[in-house]
Amino acid sequence: MTPSRRSFLMGAAALSAAVATPEMVRAAAALDAVAATKADWALATQDVEGDIARQTMRLVHGRAPAGLQGALYRNGPAKFRRPGGSATHWFDGDGMMRAFRIQDGQATLEARFADTPKRRTETELGAVVTPGFGTKGDDRARIGSNDDANAANTAVMVAGDQVWALWEAGSPLALSASDLSTRNFVTLRDDLKGMPFQAHPRYAPDGSIWNVGSAGDQAVIWHLRADRSLSDAQVVPLPRASYMHDFTATARHVILVLQPWVFATHAMPVTAGLTWRPEMGTQVLVLDKDDLSKRRLYELPGFFHFHLGDAWAERDGTIRFDVAASGDPRFAVDGARVLVDGHGVVPGDPAKLALITLRPDGRADMTYSDVVGEFPKADPRRAGLKRSLTAHTSGETRGRPLPTGLAVHDWDSGRSHTFEFGVHQVVEEAVFVPKPGATAERDAWLVGPSVNLKDGRTELHVFDVARIEDGPVATWQADVALPAGFHGVWAG
Repeated sequence: MTPSRRSFLMGAAALSAAVATPEMVRAAAALDAVAATKADWALATQDVEGDIARQTMRLVHGRAPAGLQGALYRNGPAKFRRPGGSATHWFDGDGMMRAFRIQDGQATLEARFADTPKRRTETELGAVVTPGFGTKGDDRARIGSNDDANAANTAVMVAGDQVWALWEAGSPLALSASDLSTRNFVTLRDDLKGMPFQAHPRYAPDGSIWNVGSAGDQAVIWHLRADRSLSDAQVVPLPRASYMHDFTATARHVILVLQPWVFATHAMPVTAGLTWRPEMGTQVLVLDKDDLSKRRLYELPGFFHFHLGDAWAERDGTIRFDVAASGDPRFAVDGARVLVDGHGVVPGDPAKLALITLRPDGRADMTYSDVVGEFPKADPRRAGLKRSLTAHTSGETRGRPLPTGLAVHDWDSGRSHTFEFGVHQVVEEAVFVPKPGATAERDAWLVGPSVNLKDGRTELHVFDVARIEDGPVATWQADVALPAGFHGVWAG
């Protein structure tokens, strides 16, 4: 929520102990004028001014399914604007961890900011000064390492009694799973301190975890044991210096999709150093998990993406995985700025689901669907193994940003099953939660939140995967509206 003129000035005084100047008064008035023009969907990128204590959510629809017990941890930016200067890109807000806990048919919500050096510095100064993905920052930033710029705002993984807040370019930040209080940055090995540990770890059938950290034309390939201790980390060369937010994996391979959005120079913000060169096409690098020096390189036409689905290999060695693909990176550069502004039109077309096939003879092809979708998620019981279903957000249109529905696409049948909330909801990523004792892909729930724009509240929904069109089987509503987050994980 954009602060009022009064709260803006009071916040500035409290943070900087400075006397309100005429310039500050004019800036506050300008913010109030902008607030009056904001779109209804701007609630999804509002500011949260402080931590949210645990509260009981009100059941407003249906009933909690028997056997559904656990916690959905979600991460996302929740503070963009400060009196002395603001973030200008959706990806650069301060990270806030959310915990939706379901127990005995009741749901609770709590949320806490990650206590990062970035947030402490900017709170002291009353200004966003740290350079980021799309925010330039200024010379007041205090950066001695990657983690001094770490917003801890993108994703989360569970590690025993901790949850790790993940970002693209630095270390995981450990928080308490019980109360979300910040503990410390995670160093998996002393000589790897501060190395990038990206936001989309992949879980292998044996319980181990693979992840990637990219830096130009090199990547570190992380392999963690099931207990989250380090098994191995190796640096591998890449054919090109592509922007890489996600990767995927089969039971035997790590797969890096190198899009033609490439680093032309080192610059801040990150987007300033990237150039879109679709004529280069997209390269898919397949690495053998047992020997990362063994590699195959596939060629595809150029496309842009943030997110990939879990990959699988078939008996003949064919590898398949899905992707939420776009024609260019206009959303990453300009669309995410529109979201922070709270008004305007997001450029470009929404992403559509596509299936990539890598064949043993070296051929690759990409089959687009007509399905608009982002945030693809799959059944965790089939991580790295053959599957049919992809859950994803839906309903985004060129004229209105952010999803309004949830869907499950069946790659075997080609059918998509969708529930549409309508424009009064901003729908976030949902995760598969297997039903106790069940093994079939459809024997699962989808659990995820939304922002109810009409009521001004955050909601939590549970869907039955087998009957997604019927809508939620249960919906709880909080007393607050949190901004839309990015990624989450279920802990049963």
